[in-house]
Amino acid sequence: MQPLLKQLTNLLTQIDAAFSRLNISEKQKMITGLTEQLAHSEVWNNPTDAQIKSKQLSALSNAVDPWVTLRVQVADIIEFIGLGDESMVKEFEEQTNALERDFAKLRKDLLYHGKFDDHNAIIRLSAGVGGTDAQDWTEMLERMYLRWAEKSKMHTTIVERSAGEEAGIKSSVIEIDGHNAYGRLRGEYGVHRLVRLSPFNSDNLRQTSFALVEVLPQIETPEEAQIDDKDLKVDVYRAGGKGGQSVNTTDSAVRITHIPTGIVVAIQNERSQLQNRETAMKILRSKLTQLQLEQHTASIADLQAGESANWGSQIRNYVLHPYTMVKDTRTKHENQNAQAVLDGDIDEFSEAFLESQPQE
Repeated sequence: MQPLLKQLTNLLTQIDAAFSRLNISEKQKMITGLTEQLAHSEVWNNPTDAQIKSKQLSALSNAVDPWVTLRVQVADIIEFIGLGDESMVKEFEEQTNALERDFAKLRKDLLYHGKFDDHNAIIRLSAGVGGTDAQDWTEMLERMYLRWAEKSKMHTTIVERSAGEEAGIKSSVIEIDGHNAYGRLRGEYGVHRLVRLSPFNSDNLRQTSFALVEVLPQIETPEEAQIDDKDLKVDVYRAGGKGGQSVNTTDSAVRITHIPTGIVVAIQNERSQLQNRETAMKILRSKLTQLQLEQHTASIADLQAGESANWGSQIRNYVLHPYTMVKDTRTKHENQNAQAVLDGDIDEFSEAFLESQPQE
């Protein structure tokens, strides 16, 4: 059984290396601390803080538990082999092969080495030049990310959505909650270009449409992104509506401007001005954190003026006519099954992007 023991020992060594890279021991301490805090009834006197802690605990547990389970299983088989029971060799070989397959899946976690890769994500979609075609394309992307999240067993919330006049959407803001959501999606940031026969003109001409995808790490607490109140300009106004009994008749919509950078976030979906302000601040913190990553600054106070979104950074082409193909302009990764990609199969593009990034 020596070859099998060597195979398992090598697997255990790789798992231990991953433990170190992923700071599993530190995360286990954080899990213990959060579990103890949530066990005290007093913590629920502040429901918002308790919910944030509960989310953090869930995310940490989802990240740590599979690795701990895998390590225990490998160590157990090594211990059993040490007992020298030759009758179990065949079963041990099958178990070892299964554990190696599990490790191959888990090792993708090593790709998520960015500072905020373990955070939830906020995606903001904006239609570009192209009228109804561009707005329809933006809605197609919205569907793609919602389908991806569903397949990845992640929770989604549409925070803000502006419909187009004829079809599609002008913009959409989606919160995506799940293990390594930001890490798995950050490679989607940039301009997405669609080439197809337009369904919106009588001549059915070939049309090129553009949409901007912003991917932000969701910053839940003010401590993660400290913003000076004097740098904020807050405006409240009456939320728009289509009339009727449900029209909003109060000044509940909120627009927050970060004066140093000029970044503006406006939210009007909720009836409560307080809820809209909280949502706007969460998105603003996320946008400023993303801009901080781009500018490599030590703090938000050091940021330079400039909107984070960049229409010059075209990252992916989706061609539906005269042939079908999706190709990433950065990694050159491509898939000729464009429909599968639009149905949410984008992990291969995400992984190709992450593999191309320098290790931090």
